[in-house]
Amino acid sequence: MKNWIFPILLLAILPLSCRDVDNPLIDTEYPEITVMDDSFPLQCSVFQRGTTAEFKAYFSDNKELGSFSLDIHHNFDHHTHSTEVNDCSNQDPKKSPVNPLLLIQTFSIPEGLTTFVGTAEIDIPEDIDPGDYHFMIRLTDHEGWQTLKGLSIKIQ
Repeated sequence: MKNWIFPILLLAILPLSCRDVDNPLIDTEYPEITVMDDSFPLQCSVFQRGTTAEFKAYFSDNKELGSFSLDIHHNFDHHTHSTEVNDCSNQDPKKSPVNPLLLIQTFSIPEGLTTFVGTAEIDIPEDIDPGDYHFMIRLTDHEGWQTLKGLSIKIQ
């Protein structure tokens, strides 16, 4: 008599333990950052101190975009979080920062969009340390999924 209890319990509990991963209402896809030929910066781009750089990248999401942020920080210790396959061949020797650039800016994307061209003007102060930097692009969709693109750049 006890042999039939386990199969019945299993059949009763099984539907409760399964997630509906095919539910089109649930967003499970990361947004996408696309860097094209007309984007800036590209891997190994060079910025000049005392100028303004024009950031441009293409963003998309299957449901709805949320916001993007830009982060520029020094790479004088040669740490890595680049998402690019090729490294820059002209890396400076390791050094200690004195007055490095640190820039973190967040930008909202208008509601309801699934594609957007992200742009921003970035002032590069003249009095910062020149050298190797990382340019991080973070894209977040409306549901909170985030994609990161890390580029190696140089500031002269």
